[in-house]
Amino acid sequence: MHRYGTPLTAGLFAVSAVSGVALFFHVASATFHRMHEWLSMLLLAPFALHMVKNWKPLLAYARRRTLLLPLVLAGAAAVPFALIAGKGRAAHPAFRTVSLMTQATLEELAPVMKVPAPELLRQLQARGYRAVSIRDTPAGIAAASATTANEVLYAVVPARPSATGK
Repeated sequence: MHRYGTPLTAGLFAVSAVSGVALFFHVASATFHRMHEWLSMLLLAPFALHMVKNWKPLLAYARRRTLLLPLVLAGAAAVPFALIAGKGRAAHPAFRTVSLMTQATLEELAPVMKVPAPELLRQLQARGYRAVSIRDTPAGIAAASATTANEVLYAVVPARPSATGK
């Protein structure tokens, strides 16, 4: 604990800080997003070791009430972010669009995907989804197939746009 707790905390904090700053400034977000999530979760283990190692000094801060103000300030800083959280990802036009597309029928999606509706149905059936009709929606197919609506929708999205742009 004494030999590895602080170095692991410092190392993982550095990775979390760099990836967090990159995410904040939208630099290589696809590269840093998963790294930041997972390594920040891993950071909790050495943080716990650090807390165990420094438990007595932490209690001393609590007894002198010098711990209270930083904890209150941190909590107060977090509250506005928690209050607007529902307006973030869910309000983003791309996420709203995907959500709307999962409610559209295969027949309605076909022109957008530039694939005939019967072909969309065949593709889903070939992949093992329980799709019965071109009037099925990705959400309905997902419910029947024990998966997510997004997964069904992504299964019919063309791999890449055609070279002609049509």
